[in-house]
Amino acid sequence: MNDFPYSNTNKRYHTLDYFYKNKFGCKVCKISLNAGFTCPNIDGTLGTKGCIYCSKSGSGEFGGNKNDDLITQFESVKKVMDKKWPNSKYIGYFQARSNTYAPLNILKEKYETILKLDNVVGLSIATRPDCISDECLDYLDRLNKKTFLTVELGLQTIHEKTTKLINRCHDLKCFEDMVKKLKQKNIFTVVHIINGLPDETKDMMIETVKYLNNLNIDGIKIHMLSVLKDTPLAKLYEIKPFHLLSEEEYVDIVCDQLEYLKPEIVIQRLTGDPMTDDLIAPLWLPKKTQVLNDIDKEMAKRNSYQGIKVK
Repeated sequence: MNDFPYSNTNKRYHTLDYFYKNKFGCKVCKISLNAGFTCPNIDGTLGTKGCIYCSKSGSGEFGGNKNDDLITQFESVKKVMDKKWPNSKYIGYFQARSNTYAPLNILKEKYETILKLDNVVGLSIATRPDCISDECLDYLDRLNKKTFLTVELGLQTIHEKTTKLINRCHDLKCFEDMVKKLKQKNIFTVVHIINGLPDETKDMMIETVKYLNNLNIDGIKIHMLSVLKDTPLAKLYEIKPFHLLSEEEYVDIVCDQLEYLKPEIVIQRLTGDPMTDDLIAPLWLPKKTQVLNDIDKEMAKRNSYQGIKVK
């Protein structure tokens, strides 16, 4: 295999570390934050139960303590990062729940609190496609002109039947329209998808990444479905157990997905990070390093790389 053009390691895909080092010339660390936002799928606007897999923390397991102010959260995580990667730059990662779902004055106060900190080179804002108002979009446009802004949109799957099952409460057109609006403003756009959703086949999961190739997205996060305690998914799994991917199946599917993804798309994540105390299944999921190593080995075994199957 020729050296993959978007890697400076043994990775055969476009890693986030490679992207940041080429953009900023140094190591860049994302600092996960919990700004105390909620979600229209929880506060009663669309629903009260949330997506069926969503944890109590709203996907913010490794974010800060929402009872602490944002600067305290940031400095606490930064202290840990600095021991491993001294002299780094930082991106404030608003992770838990829907981080554009608040009045504009609140968003400004929270985002700009982090941007004022030393060595912060950008923000990454995780949200839903139905949670960015026109007013918010205009503000994000202005923010994008003064810092490196990333907006992360949850999609999970393109398949309507699954979307209804997992209680996303928005359709594919809503997602597609928001991606187009963000890209029109040249905002770096990352999409979250989940492998192993109930009754989805390997072909369906590959169809999701093929669809994303056509939307001009900048990055992707691929997660494995985790069944967590005290979620509607846990109840569903108890009443009617469904097939959960083995680690071998997951690795095989991810490698296929990488082969179908355009090489320019930055791979920001290839597995999940559930809290082990909350995890019901699959029990292999916390072995993150092993999963990533097995993906590397499988890509090498195939003599393959990201985008090899893109026509």
